[in-house]
Amino acid sequence: MSAGPSSIKGAIRIMTVDDHPLLRQGIAALINTQPDMEMVAEACDGEEAIAQFRAHRPDVTLMDIQMPNVDSTEAISRIRSEFPEAKIIVLSTYAGDVQILRAIKAGARGYLLKGNVRTELLEAIRTVHAGRKRIPPEIAVELADHAADDQLSAREIDVLRLIGEGNANKQIADKLSIAETTVKNHISNSLSKLGANDRAHAVTIALQRGIIELDIRQR
Repeated sequence: MSAGPSSIKGAIRIMTVDDHPLLRQGIAALINTQPDMEMVAEACDGEEAIAQFRAHRPDVTLMDIQMPNVDSTEAISRIRSEFPEAKIIVLSTYAGDVQILRAIKAGARGYLLKGNVRTELLEAIRTVHAGRKRIPPEIAVELADHAADDQLSAREIDVLRLIGEGNANKQIADKLSIAETTVKNHISNSLSKLGANDRAHAVTIALQRGIIELDIRQR
């Protein structure tokens, strides 16, 4: 899904990765108004992003944090392992601190909320292209607020995800091959770590922070 070879001398060459064509089109339209920027490639998932990066070597890549098939964290890691100089900005619909940390640890240089694309994207691209990181203040605050939090274990995350999918304790126990009392212990620990009032509240917090993801979008 290429946007064609570069034709503007000295322009910042950009690739956008998102499984929603309308969002890719909107970003392309915004970028094409800038004399110092050019869209050189597009991709609809992480696997295609890796292939398109190899083919076009963009200066800056804009990548949706939630994608089908190969997710953004894996795609970033694979691109950065092959091309350490790759500059990637992650786009997300919400400021989930755990999700952000995963992207940054994978090698993302910037993070931008999709709601701010029209007002902040061009500045973010120029900042990252210049070699600086770009983390908005509200997201930096979110990261700082949870820096000292106890981390959920992998099993506690599994239990929360299954709760979010509508499973009762017995169903969760069966699916994870553990005792129902163990499930209750995991839930209790999760409530304490997240500062949640009940199961539903814990799932809501986990979704907001990007600890779990429930794929409810229609593709």
